[in-house]
Amino acid sequence: MAEQTWSTSINCHYQGRLPNGHLGPTSYSLSKTGIAKCKHCEQVSIWIDEKVVYPLTGNIEVANEDLPEEIKKDYNEAKNIVNVSPRGAAALLRLAIQKLCIHLGEKGKNINEDIASLVKKGLPQTMQQALDSVRVVGNNAVHPGVIDFDDNSDTAYALFGFVNIIADVLITQPKRIREYYEKHVPEGVRQKIEERDKK
Repeated sequence: MAEQTWSTSINCHYQGRLPNGHLGPTSYSLSKTGIAKCKHCEQVSIWIDEKVVYPLTGNIEVANEDLPEEIKKDYNEAKNIVNVSPRGAAALLRLAIQKLCIHLGEKGKNINEDIASLVKKGLPQTMQQALDSVRVVGNNAVHPGVIDFDDNSDTAYALFGFVNIIADVLITQPKRIREYYEKHVPEGVRQKIEERDKK
């Protein structure tokens, strides 16, 4: 995270009705607030009670560009509400994972069974753990008393990174390898490799 310059007081100055009934300059101060200015991007964020309220998306990374548009939409919706409703964001990311399983060729009716099927097909353990983390936390977000999202949105924030890691390993990396292979390995050689692998 880039270095931030902080101010812990917000003073508002405006034209308002004065005690004598006339319009004139007046002001008020906000407590329990803070403003941070990023030294890298020069953008401002506003905090109340140590929670960012502007911008709503906070410091969440952009969705992996190789995610299907429908999944990006869920990701971005979760990103827009995470500071207002971490539980809602976690539930949306769980939905995104379910759609991602469908994109990877699974049935999409039961996300737990979809992940098990991917494991049988050779899904690396780290990806299984990432998928199950989003699945379990997303499920628990809509069941009371299992995970407490009220005081800490870090749990929901971590899930965004998991979704992007999953997309990178299961979509982006295979796509890059396939593109390189098809571009740089001659077709005749590729056919011989395919014949070799059929044996």
